[in-house]
Amino acid sequence: MSDTKEKLDVIEKAKELSLEYTKKAADMPAFPSDEAIAGLENLDGPTPKEGTAAVDVLDMLNEYAAPANVGTTTGRYFGFVTGNMLPAALGASWLMNAWNQNGAMFIGSPSAAKLESVAEKWIVDILGLPEGTAMGAVTGSTNAILCALTTARDYLLKKQGYDIHVKGFRGAPKVRLVMSEEIHAAVKESLSVVGFGSEEAELVPCDELGRIIPGEMPKLDKTCLVLVQAGNVNGGSFDPIGEVCDIAHKAGAWVHVDGAFGLWAAASPKQRDNVPGLEKADSWSCDAHKTLNSGYDCGLVFCRDRKAIADALTAGAPYLEFSDKRDGMLYTTEMSRRAYGVVLWSIVKSLGADGIAKMVDDMCDNTQYFGEELEKAGITVVLPPSFNQLMIKFGSDEETNAVLAAIQRSGTIWCGPSKWRGEAVIRISVSSYSTTKEDVDTAVEVIKRIADGISK
Repeated sequence: MSDTKEKLDVIEKAKELSLEYTKKAADMPAFPSDEAIAGLENLDGPTPKEGTAAVDVLDMLNEYAAPANVGTTTGRYFGFVTGNMLPAALGASWLMNAWNQNGAMFIGSPSAAKLESVAEKWIVDILGLPEGTAMGAVTGSTNAILCALTTARDYLLKKQGYDIHVKGFRGAPKVRLVMSEEIHAAVKESLSVVGFGSEEAELVPCDELGRIIPGEMPKLDKTCLVLVQAGNVNGGSFDPIGEVCDIAHKAGAWVHVDGAFGLWAAASPKQRDNVPGLEKADSWSCDAHKTLNSGYDCGLVFCRDRKAIADALTAGAPYLEFSDKRDGMLYTTEMSRRAYGVVLWSIVKSLGADGIAKMVDDMCDNTQYFGEELEKAGITVVLPPSFNQLMIKFGSDEETNAVLAAIQRSGTIWCGPSKWRGEAVIRISVSSYSTTKEDVDTAVEVIKRIADGISK
């Protein structure tokens, strides 16, 4: 069998199984049954000595792996701020896989480079960031944060006359780290990778909604890296970004905005009031696979200073052939990567700015409706719903955890755990474009029924 014939057979099989899966996806459980999970054992065993035909491999995946998937393609999965996958993103991903293009350099794929260049221009415009802002496409917001913090660190050190690429960490001047006490764990992880210790952070108190209090910030200077949030991971609240930027920039500090899901508030005229002054920051990070529903995996880093991010992240070698076009690897940590621009371009072309705004608004409207219906059902909503996030709790941590465990076992909907002000909560994230008010009604009924049964 020729390579082309085998690929065509595999594509036909993948198409057949994908169609079958998609037809059932809206009605699939939000979490798989114990039986489906047990079926995964059929994929285990000794290391294969002989191969299996590719089409048979796909049949095995369909028979045993697909039933154990979580229902991210339903409108009833409310865990981990997990987005769905828009039709244009799904189709573009199929093409992207068939094309097998490397998105690193123009010379490696003119099509990938052009699509990412256009997507950069369009998304920067949709988010209202400064014209000319650089965008790097990576695996997720943790990597995006890493790119931004590396850029900020290098920039702040160069302002002090120190080139870390030449001299290394030993003897480097201090870079002060100022951030919200509510900062996301992904930021902390990235900070440790770029050389910051947890004890170095100057934590700024937050208000009752989890928003940084600008008046509580320490005196800043030109050595400071200030971190703020567009969307608290629990309550969804937004730091006063513009106010923080004004204070920081007077002192010569760098401001980074962690906006994994909340940065997309800027894409909606109705939601943009959440992020006044967003454009004043120096760098931003977010996930496209969350609110934008691009499918996994796609994170984005933005930097207003194109030269700064390129200087911090560019690798040089004789075999690398840079062009006078946009070479995407200049703005990321990766030389070899998926052609993310194919999917990003397809989403924006498919929905347009108005369609993206409507998708964001629908998520927010459904979140508000969710909170209202839960309160009508007598369930405690911890904070007013914000953007696409809300939290609920019950009489005690034990009861809250028991309700959550039963919700997760039900398979009808799925939510995750968290802590707020030291108390156990159930976190609900409305992140799928396909979630409807009917899905919310189903979720409220399930939560109410389970809570009533446990409280008796």
